[in-house]
Amino acid sequence: MKQEIVFNLNGEAVRVEVEPEWTLLHFLREVYGLTGTKEGCGYGECGACTVIIDGKAINSCLYPVLEVAGKSVTTIEGLASKDGELHPLQKAFVEQGAVQCGFCIPGMIMSAKALLDEKEQPSEDDIKDSIAGNLCRCTGYVKIIDAIKTVAGGR
Repeated sequence: MKQEIVFNLNGEAVRVEVEPEWTLLHFLREVYGLTGTKEGCGYGECGACTVIIDGKAINSCLYPVLEVAGKSVTTIEGLASKDGELHPLQKAFVEQGAVQCGFCIPGMIMSAKALLDEKEQPSEDDIKDSIAGNLCRCTGYVKIIDAIKTVAGGR
């Protein structure tokens, strides 16, 4: 039986009926059409589904959709400005060549954003810790870390 929830999604109030067994990932992709959040493993191990909930990086594949009631959720689609200008992290990933296949990148960027929102000048170890739950099979992480450092240094 569907239940109504109200929450903030990418800066806008949302009132929607959801099935209690849905994960946030299912809602975002299959119901709301926000496909930037990816399903990799489905077990919270790869980080491809990372979104930000009330300032914290969260694996949406494990997060019950009912738990977002009254909270603020940001997805990769919510980072760019309304006129389409990319967020500085998105720009840095492109400019630093940190994107190869791109599957992991939305989750990487969301984890990095949560870190930078919490800590303006993170150390390299802070950056590595923040993306430790995000797996990449293509880049070797060096360019990803460099992109995050570029944004952190430019603040």
